[in-house]
Amino acid sequence: MHILLPTGSATAEIVKSAARRFCDRYDIDVVVTGEIASFLAPGELKRLLAGGDYDMAIVSGMCTASFAGVERETGVPVYRGPRHAADLVPVLSVLETAPLSKSVPADEFLAETRREEAGRQVALREAEAEAEFVVRGVKVGGGSRMKVLAEIMDAHKRDDLLADVRRFFADGADIVDLGFGFDATPADVERCFSSLARVKGPLAVDTQDPALIAAALFRADLVLSLHEGNIPAVGRAVADAGAAAVVVPREQTLEENLVAAREAGIRCLIADPLLQPAGSGFTDSLAGFTGASRPLFFGAGNVVELLDADSPGANALLAAVAHEVGAAVVFTSEHSDKTRGSVAEMRRACEMMALAAGRPYPKDLGLDLLILKEKRRRREPPLEYESVEDAPPVPDKIVYDPLGCIRIGIEGDSIVAVHNGHAVRGKRWEDVFSALLANESLSRLDHAAYLGKELFKAELAIRYGRSFEQDGPF
Repeated sequence: MHILLPTGSATAEIVKSAARRFCDRYDIDVVVTGEIASFLAPGELKRLLAGGDYDMAIVSGMCTASFAGVERETGVPVYRGPRHAADLVPVLSVLETAPLSKSVPADEFLAETRREEAGRQVALREAEAEAEFVVRGVKVGGGSRMKVLAEIMDAHKRDDLLADVRRFFADGADIVDLGFGFDATPADVERCFSSLARVKGPLAVDTQDPALIAAALFRADLVLSLHEGNIPAVGRAVADAGAAAVVVPREQTLEENLVAAREAGIRCLIADPLLQPAGSGFTDSLAGFTGASRPLFFGAGNVVELLDADSPGANALLAAVAHEVGAAVVFTSEHSDKTRGSVAEMRRACEMMALAAGRPYPKDLGLDLLILKEKRRRREPPLEYESVEDAPPVPDKIVYDPLGCIRIGIEGDSIVAVHNGHAVRGKRWEDVFSALLANESLSRLDHAAYLGKELFKAELAIRYGRSFEQDGPF
C-alpha cells in the first residue's frame, strides 16, 4: 500500500520515525509541506498526489480544509490522521483492520469505533449468557455480566423520586434500590413504590423491617436484606410475591440464613457476606466470599462512600475485586457529592470486567474509566523562538470594563453569564463568549481574557460534576 503522509517541519521527525516502524508493511512517503501540518491547503495536496500512484493520503487530524475536491479530481481517498503526531503509530498499526474517517480525526474516530465495538461485544455476551435466575428481565448470576444495583437512600424523603429513579436507570443501573430509614412507615413505602408505576426496570426495597418489606411486595422485585430476625415474619410473603432476596448473616451464619430463606419458599436468593469498609476489615471480609453460595452480592458502595478518594478509580478497582470473587450484583450509591456519578462509573467498570474475561488484565478493552489522566502522554516537539521574556506578575490595580461586570454561574448543565440584567446561556464556553461579544457586553482585552478563563472553568465544573465559584480556584 502506497501512502502519502504530508506533515509540517515541526512534527516531521516524529512522523518519519512512525513511518519507519511500518516500512515492512507500507510504502510511506513523508513530505514536509510547511511548518505546521494543519495548514495544508487542498491545492498543495493535489500537487503532491499528482503522478504519485498513491492508494491513500493521511492528512493531519487538525486540518480544517475540505479535501473532497482533491479526492474527486485525483481518485485518491484522503483520510484524517490523528490530531497529534505522537498518536500516529497506533493509527498505522490498525490501518488494515480499522478504516479511517474522512472527516473525524483518526484518534477520536478509532476511539469511538472501539467503544462501539466494545459495547456490541458486551451486549452480545450478555444475550448469550446463562443466568442463575432473571429479575424482571435482568439476568442475575451464572455467566451474565455483573449487575449494578444503585441505592436511593431515604426514598420517602425525595422531592421527585421518579426523576431520581429514571436518572439512575439512564446512568446504567440494572436495578434501583429504594432505601427506607427507621422513621419510614408502611404507608411511605407503599406511596413511593406506587409513584413508580410507570417504571419498567427492576426495583428493590432496602430495609430489614418486616412491615416495610411487606408494604413493598406489591411491586418490589428484590428485597434487601433478609436474616434470622425477619425471615420468620416476612419470608413466606416474599416467596408468595415471587420476589428475589439478598440474605445476610447476623446472629446466625450466612449459610444458616440462606437455608431458612429457602425453607420459607424463596427461590431466587443472593448471598451477601457483607463487605467491610477499607480500614475496618476490608481484606478480612473478602475471605467470606470464598466458598459462599452463588450468586453473590458485593457491597462496593459502602467502601467508596467511606473513602476520601476520587470515585472512578475506586469503583474500577472494586469492580475488579468483585469480578475475581465471582459477584453477580454490585451495590453502589451516590449518597455524597464526592460519589456523584458512581452509578455510571460502576456500570462502565462492570462492562470492562465483562470484556476482560479471557484476558490477563482489564486494559486496552475499548472501554475505560480514565477521566483526568491520560493513558499515553503526547510528546510534541518543543516550541521554537528567537527571544524570550519572563512575564511579570499582573498589576495589582484592576481596570474595570466601562461596559460593566459580568456574573458567571452554572445552572444544571448550562453556563450562564449575566450582564446588566440580561443572561446568556450555553453549553460551551466559546458559545457564551461569542454571544457576549456579539452583544457588545465587553470592551477590554484583559476583560475578554478573564472571561474566557472563567467561562472555561464553568464548563469544566459541569463536565466533572464540581461546584463553580467565579474568581475562585477550580
